[in-house]
Amino acid sequence: MLKSITIDIIGYSALVINLYSMSVKGEYKLRLISALANFIYIIYGILLIAFPIIIGCSIAVVLHIYRLKSLKIDDNDFNK
Repeated sequence: MLKSITIDIIGYSALVINLYSMSVKGEYKLRLISALANFIYIIYGILLIAFPIIIGCSIAVVLHIYRLKSLKIDDNDFNK
């Protein structure tokens, strides 16, 4: 079983990645990084057995992936 500090590090890592996603330019990069953060939050929720986190972040990942697929990857947008 993982120690509490390890679980906390996973949660804080997701938080830092999520906050970083809000600072990037371009919707594609924002959604990609935010999807990664939400995936890490899902792992965090599983370790805590916190169903609201698992459900909410799972929905967010699906929505991000759906939107990413519908976005055209614009080289100018991605490289900003």
